[in-house]
Amino acid sequence: MSINFKNIDYLKVGNCKQVEIYYLLKNHKLLEILKDHNPIIVGTIPIEIDIENSDVDIILETKNFESLKKLLIQNFLNYNDFKLRISGKNIIMCNFTIDRTPIEIYSENKVTDQQFSYLHMIKEYEILKSKGPDFKEKIIELKKAGLKTEEAFCKLLKISGNPYIELLHYELK
Repeated sequence: MSINFKNIDYLKVGNCKQVEIYYLLKNHKLLEILKDHNPIIVGTIPIEIDIENSDVDIILETKNFESLKKLLIQNFLNYNDFKLRISGKNIIMCNFTIDRTPIEIYSENKVTDQQFSYLHMIKEYEILKSKGPDFKEKIIELKKAGLKTEEAFCKLLKISGNPYIELLHYELK
């Protein structure tokens, strides 16, 4: 069975953390606020390899960075730990905390389901499904030891090179 990661309803019936995140997103209307930017929750929480300090990653697409910047400031400035960073002309990152849960919003001028973070999550999900629960536990342990997600996958799969690029080329057997 495959999950439609573009609709957060899967979180409502997931593990405790996923259910908690579902209600946090709903109660604070995060996806409603961001709806014009095709938000998708990505990263470790959707595929259940998050660790204690994992944040909720939300990706967006935008063509109008000035308008998005205003939207983010207007809606999230009053949350704890608010930070807004603009990288070059094409990337906006916004961080804040809701109910002790760190949120990271990342936006670029690219369709959300074509962004690297979404593609990585889908590839990791496919690998996890094919490799089983022991593999998943080893990924979580490597993450707890300090490895980034893509690095942990590459280490276990014996993939060399840049983990952010090479993982996307991994062929399931």
